[in-house]
Amino acid sequence: MKKIIFWIAAVFLGIQLIPVDRENKAVNRKDNFVDIYKTPKDIKVILKNACYDCHSNETEYPNYAYLAPISWAVKDHISEGRRYLNFSEWGSYNNDLRKNAVEKTISSVRDLQMPLPSYIGYHPKANLTTGQRKAVEEYFQNLKID
Repeated sequence: MKKIIFWIAAVFLGIQLIPVDRENKAVNRKDNFVDIYKTPKDIKVILKNACYDCHSNETEYPNYAYLAPISWAVKDHISEGRRYLNFSEWGSYNNDLRKNAVEKTISSVRDLQMPLPSYIGYHPKANLTTGQRKAVEEYFQNLKID
């Protein structure tokens, strides 16, 4: 039994040595969604609290994101989120990508798909009220994509 505990502890400690890249790319204001559209403060706060950790280059990693194997899952989740939508790189999107992202954002927020329930559990500020969801939906519906 002691050998098993020893090996479990050794493996757990060993995997902590596997590096996870948590460095955020620099945000260029000319490409950043909230800067491009001069997003109102109330909507900007909602986006920062509920979206930006997974959908921007402004991720704030929580303490649990430094403990393997959880760190691997968090990094994978963030990489996937950025692949679908990265508000920090909005300026590099063509109009088709922007329109698609706006439509997907509206439906995801309206249908309670985003933010993910698993994210909300650890980030209570991301738990949007019905009013906040409606405000985000209306904001995105009124965006002028050209």
